[in-house]
Amino acid sequence: MSFKDMTGQKVPHVTFKTRQDDAWVDVTTDELFNNKTVIVFSLPGAFTPTCSSTHLPRYNELAPEFYALGVDEIICMSVNDTFVMNAWKADQESDNITVIPDGNGEFTAGMGMLVGKEDLGFGKRSWRYSMLVKNGIVEKMFVEPQEPGDPFKVSDADTMIKYLKPDWQAKPSVAIFTKPGCTFCQQAKALLAEKGLSYEEIVLGRDASTTSLRAITGKSTAPQIFIGGKLIGGSDDLARYFA
Repeated sequence: MSFKDMTGQKVPHVTFKTRQDDAWVDVTTDELFNNKTVIVFSLPGAFTPTCSSTHLPRYNELAPEFYALGVDEIICMSVNDTFVMNAWKADQESDNITVIPDGNGEFTAGMGMLVGKEDLGFGKRSWRYSMLVKNGIVEKMFVEPQEPGDPFKVSDADTMIKYLKPDWQAKPSVAIFTKPGCTFCQQAKALLAEKGLSYEEIVLGRDASTTSLRAITGKSTAPQIFIGGKLIGGSDDLARYFA
């Protein structure tokens, strides 16, 4: 297989069939790209392993930093229908990402990225890639190498943000265990936001149990905050950490 280089060219003109608030809404590429700086990352399928564990979550995590660098929107594209894409976004809690269903593969084909994955029972899907698009013109593409399987080496969020800001340094990843109605949890989340740190929230009773919390932290109270792989502790411990 070979991919054409779309750098410097206009993205294909396509109308996407999307479902929004129980209504069908046509969304055009003009609406998505005109007079905007947009990042697109395209992947083989919603709910698939690499896409769910790494590709989508990391773009969602770094979205505020992309916005600060002048990006207007981050689009996740896949040859899936709108119901699947919407369900995947909700499942991943990726509120910072716009999911676009290229159900017929028209956009992907126009980009020269439509590949056959019949060996997996997928039919025609998108090769994994990312691109920076300014006013509908492709400025930069990161296309995964033509290797067997599903390589994931260059279309990641970290590569894209380093293209935009070569001296960018990753902030430590943050996770916080919380429970509903917890005042101290709200205080801890507010402090993290004040310090400009995005975080993954793990809600007890929904995402994990107190048994899991005790097994991981040795404690049974919320919140419990991890920064860069290190257990910080509760909200008071977090305040002391920043002090």
